[in-house]
Parts: sequence; structure tokens; C-alpha cells
Amino acid sequence: MKRREFIALAGAAAALPIVARAQQVGKVIGILFPGPSVSAASTSLDAFYQKLHELGYIEGQNTTIERRYGKWNFDRLSDLAAELVRLRVDVIVAFSTTAARAAKHATSTIPIVAGTMADPVADGLVASLARPGGNVTGTTFVGPELVAKRLGLLKEAVPGLSHLAGLWHPGAYGENTMKDMLTETEAVARALGMQLQLEQALGPNDIDIAFSAMAREHAGAVIVLPSPMFVGEYRHIVDLAAKNRLPAMYQVREFVDAGGLMSYGANLAELNRRTVTYVDKILKGAKPADLPVEQPTKLEFVINLKAAKALGLELPATLLGSADEIIE
Repeated sequence: MKRREFIALAGAAAALPIVARAQQVGKVIGILFPGPSVSAASTSLDAFYQKLHELGYIEGQNTTIERRYGKWNFDRLSDLAAELVRLRVDVIVAFSTTAARAAKHATSTIPIVAGTMADPVADGLVASLARPGGNVTGTTFVGPELVAKRLGLLKEAVPGLSHLAGLWHPGAYGENTMKDMLTETEAVARALGMQLQLEQALGPNDIDIAFSAMAREHAGAVIVLPSPMFVGEYRHIVDLAAKNRLPAMYQVREFVDAGGLMSYGANLAELNRRTVTYVDKILKGAKPADLPVEQPTKLEFVINLKAAKALGLELPATLLGSADEIIE
């Protein structure tokens, strides 16, 4: 064989999907994740894979897992979803609303289990929570509905707060959900007598710019609105909040475990474990249309006392008493 022909064949082989060159074993699960393969957010998948193993799905023995990562480039998710469809996976597990929307656009027949959606009804993923009606089901963390509670807790922690910053990610969820989230944030901030300064971050590099703007305008605290990207950058965001001495309210406890002030919301690891139960049911023959979308059964309020002391905050006893967990 001539060298030119060998190089051409090697290049063609490299361009083939991995699964075309490696034999699939058992059930094939496609994973569509909006972030990179190595990030703080990807570690939250540990609970998902652990539960999968507990239910008897062993990668390489009776299960093949095809992983695709969007690297926070949401436009790329459509191509990755289409690739999973071409690989004929048995089920697509799409983490976040944006990944689920890309998967739904790519197929109307392959079952899609969407993990940690915001508002799947508003974003057109399901007909209703009780009766999804199509090929998508999964779990939701409850989106815009929790804004009022989070802001109320933050105001209680910082009683004189008059200038609030809000960090938000325009592409985090569907247009309807983002509109509802911003509208609710503005309305609640106004009702609590706070001026709201919204700062957007389209990508990880914009987060520093947003915090610089908060400091420049002398914000007194910040609420970090839900976004998979922000969860992926939680350590960096916590560091920036501390550097700028901004009391912060977060969506999930990962921020507080890393040194952030407080969080209120669903337990992300538990949601990921619950997502696996949907995968299990579907691989055993259940239809997504018949599986109601699951909402969290418990919302947790977590406070980091060390962070409060570093900020010079004397948290009221009533606030501490309402916490589900206090990190000392």
C-alpha cells in the first residue's frame, strides 16, 4: 500500500465515531453534558455514575457509556446530540435544560432523561410535569419559584442591604425560564427595597468582569442565579465573592462547602441519583411519556459560619435556626 493511501485510510478511520471502531457492550447510554469533561460541575456526576453502578450497570461489562461534552458552548450541543443519535444509543441522559433541548431537537424517538432541568414546561420540553407526553422526562430543581425565598434569606442575613447585584447567565436555560427568573428577581428585589444591578456572564471569562462591575458600583451583596456554568465555576465564583467582600446567596450547597456564605435549593447529588432511576426504568421498557417529571422532595438551606465571620456578619438567631445545616 502506498504511503498516501495509508494516510488517507488512517484519517478516515479517525473521523469515524468511536463506537464504530469499538464494539458496544450491552445497553448503550449517551451522556450529553454542557460543560467540559474535567470541571467542578463534572464532579457532580459522580453520584450519577455511583447510582448507575449500584443498579447493576457496569461500564465495559454490560453497559456502554458514550460521553459528549459541550465545553459551555451551547451551540455545539446540537451537533453532539445528533452524534449520539447516529450512534443509536438506547437512551440519552441530558444534563440541564439546554442539553435536553438539543437532544429533543435531534430525536423524537430515542428516550431522553433530562437531569436538573429548570422549568421543563415553560421551556417546551414536556407537556406537563405529571404527563410529559413525549420522549423527554427526568428531574427538575425548581427554577424561578425559589428566587423570592433566596432573596428573603439574603436580606435577613444583611438587614441593611439596599444595593443587590445579580449574576446571571443568558444562555443557561430556555428563553421563557430566563425571562421569568429575571422578572421575579427584579420584582422581589423591588418589594424588599433593594436596587438591583444585573451583571451577565456569557462564558467563564465574563465572571471576573461581572464581579469587577459589582465592586465598581458598590454592590452590598450578590445573588448568583441558577446556571450549570456557574456550578461548574463555583470555586472561582466563591473566591471572587470573598475577594470583593460580597455576601452571596447560591443555588446549591457546593458553593457553601467551598466557602460561600449560603445556599438554598435542591441537593444536586441527590437529583443526579434520582435521574438514574429514570434511566433504569426506561432501559427496562418504560416510556418517558408515562414517567412524571420529578421535583425535589426537600430543599436545603445551608450556611457557612466561617464565611459569615470573614465578612463581619452577625447572623440573627432566627436565620441560623432555620438552616438545615451550618458549616463551622
